[in-house]
Amino acid sequence: KSAETSPSVVFENIQGCSPKCLTTLLESISGLAVDDDFTVEVIPGINVAVATFIKSIDTEEFVKKCSRNKRLKEFKVTARLLELTRSIKAENVPASVPTDSISAYFESAQNGGGPVSDVQLFPEENSAIITFCNHKGNT
Repeated sequence: KSAETSPSVVFENIQGCSPKCLTTLLESISGLAVDDDFTVEVIPGINVAVATFIKSIDTEEFVKKCSRNKRLKEFKVTARLLELTRSIKAENVPASVPTDSISAYFESAQNGGGPVSDVQLFPEENSAIITFCNHKGNT
């Protein structure tokens, strides 16, 4: 499989399916265990959840399995690959932190980072947009 395939799957229209129910369904469909093999982040304001696979799996095939799953169909939950991105937003960044320090932190392999091409600070929001040289740094 291509290294360019996203390790994350977006689940939309999750309002009828509790987070616990969704997690249980994903474990059943994937044959993997939440926390050990994948994580699930629920974004309730927009009725979305994102599953990110720690264990390497064919996420394209997983999305196909989800689209055929009877229970997910009953809940009207849809699944798609999360697009790969080179930029992330960091929140709760103190306004006094220099961009060099932010770059150094996000370039650290220990922090799951990679080469950073740009950092834009937004002191009024206590946030920053970090852009990596490629999408592999944004884990």
